Amino acid sequence: MTTHASSADRTTSLLEDAAALAPDVTHLRHRLHREPEIGLELPRTQEKVLEWLDGLGLEVSTGRDTTSVTAVLRGGAGEDRTGRVPSVLLRGDMDALPVTERTGLEYASVIDGAMHACGHDLHTAMLAGAATLLSARRDQLPGDVVFMFQPGEEGYDGASVMIDEGVLDAPGRRVDAAYGQHVMAGLAAGGQVLGRPGTTMSSSAALFVDVIGRGGHGSAPHLAADPVPAAAEIIGAIQAFVTRRFDVFDPVVVTVGVLRAGTKRNIIPDTAHLEATVRAFSHRSKEVLARELPSLVRSVAAAHGLDAAVEYKEEYPLTVNNPLEFDRAARSARELLGDSRFEAMPVPLSGSEDFSRVLHEVPGAFVYLSAVPEGVDPATVAFNHSPRAVFDDKVLATGTALYARLAMDRLEVGA
Repeated sequence: MTTHASSADRTTSLLEDAAALAPDVTHLRHRLHREPEIGLELPRTQEKVLEWLDGLGLEVSTGRDTTSVTAVLRGGAGEDRTGRVPSVLLRGDMDALPVTERTGLEYASVIDGAMHACGHDLHTAMLAGAATLLSARRDQLPGDVVFMFQPGEEGYDGASVMIDEGVLDAPGRRVDAAYGQHVMAGLAAGGQVLGRPGTTMSSSAALFVDVIGRGGHGSAPHLAADPVPAAAEIIGAIQAFVTRRFDVFDPVVVTVGVLRAGTKRNIIPDTAHLEATVRAFSHRSKEVLARELPSLVRSVAAAHGLDAAVEYKEEYPLTVNNPLEFDRAARSARELLGDSRFEAMPVPLSGSEDFSRVLHEVPGAFVYLSAVPEGVDPATVAFNHSPRAVFDDKVLATGTALYARLAMDRLEVGA
């Protein structure tokens, strides 16, 4: 068993080494930020990651169907009491967003229409830094570490691609636990780590609707079948559905973000099109939405004498932290950074994550690292996905050390 003194020494050493490595990690982050790539094909990003990992003595492989990178570090401290060699996975996503950057940073994106507006450049750099810290400690590691560098988190389900290609079994057996972290722009003061057990992020789905009418002249609506009032009533009915069909303590979010109909004010169009994002925080609500929301849309259209073509597309499931693994992650963060640097979140976030795929397969936890620049109010800062979102380089050492500490502490638990 690790003594308190040796744990304190280990913490000091890890933080000092992460601080010493921070200039290199920062340089990598800036290089990634300047050349953001979108989706599942990130060749320049992959090249930078492979360049960093070269020489660390890892078993490195790349994806068949995406430009992913999987690296396995074999620990040298033997097996656990059961004779098994434990293993833990650390994940960092690498892709950017189709956003035109407006930060004015020296290292701002040079790629038109692409930006690391969600901080994945920090995740990639911190995970690369953790690979360096852990490689230097391989003789102390009683097990193996898998580094999962993942493309395509932003709507491309890159986690599923990597799971299908075997990332969870990269050590030669299923990993025992998995951890991820995400930088955030507006949850708390910079450098704070936040998290909660159980559901930590919502599920997501997409609703696509075409209300099918019959076009005509705007002066004679009785001779046409106008889809526009039906579309408007569908939007209102969706909001009533949200507030009247679901428990206020188990909320859902349905936001119509697209509404298109017509070309001119005196022309009744043939169709009206709308699209909505759909979020839930429990499996029950997720199932009710999938079953009843399309039915509601069709019923409202039918009340107008119209048809509706409806597609309901499931995207990411709930992101659920295993309570035991979350407690371990919280303990690691507190021991590494101090009790005041960890905050328990009272409610989940309404965003969604494909790390949920990993947590569905193996126990683990997903935590958040506030990267609000010093002196900036978290309540007013540009949030993730904004073209003006700025994430503070000062958290890179914290995130690098946290990745490493999560792996070290979990391996000591055993398989």
